[in-house]
Amino acid sequence: MRTWMRIWLGFLGVALLAPVLMADQQKPSNSQVFVPGPADETQLAKEVRHNLLMLPYYSIFDDLSFSVNGSVVTLQGACPSETPWDIKSDAADAVKRIKGVTQVINNIKLLPLSPMDWQIRRAEEKVIYGDPQLGMRYGYQALPSIHIIVDNGHVTLTGVVDSQFDKTLINTRANTVPGVFSVDNDLRVANQGKEKQQVSNK
Repeated sequence: MRTWMRIWLGFLGVALLAPVLMADQQKPSNSQVFVPGPADETQLAKEVRHNLLMLPYYSIFDDLSFSVNGSVVTLQGACPSETPWDIKSDAADAVKRIKGVTQVINNIKLLPLSPMDWQIRRAEEKVIYGDPQLGMRYGYQALPSIHIIVDNGHVTLTGVVDSQFDKTLINTRANTVPGVFSVDNDLRVANQGKEKQQVSNK
C-alpha cells in the first residue's frame, strides 16, 4: 500500500511541476540589439533588431535589448533622457511599424539628468576607445560594440568583445575614471567556446 502511495505521489509531483518547466522553456530571453542573433532567429526578431539598429541617435551610451513572444515585443535597456535623444520613444515607434507586431511593451529605463554622468560617459569613452589596443579594433565601426551605461555614477559595460583579455583590459580601464562609484562588466566574449578549446589544446 505504501509503495503505491509513493508512486502516486511521484506522478502527482511531476504533473504539478510540468507546467512550471514548460513556462520556463517558453519564456523569451532578451537579445541585445547590437549582438548578432542566433542562427534560428525568427524573421520578426531580425526585423526588430534591424529597425532598432537604424535609430538615428542610437549610440554607445545606450543599451537596447528586446524579446519576442509571438507578436508581442518587449523592449529593455537604458538610455539618457536628454534631447535630442529620445531613444525610448523612437525605439517603440520603430518596432510598432513592423508588420506582425501587435503590442510593444516599453521597459526601457530613462537615465537621470546628470552633468556628472555625462562627464563620466565622455571620460569612459576616452579611456576605452582611446586605448590603442582597443580603439583600432572596436572604435572604427558604424556602431562600436562596447556600450557604456552610466546611472548616477555607476557604470555598466555591455556589448561583445573578442576575448577574455579584452574584457579584463576594458574593465581595468573603466575603473580608472574618477568619480565612478562602481563598474559592472556585463561584456560578452564572442566565440568563448573556441577560446576555451584553444587553451585546452595548448
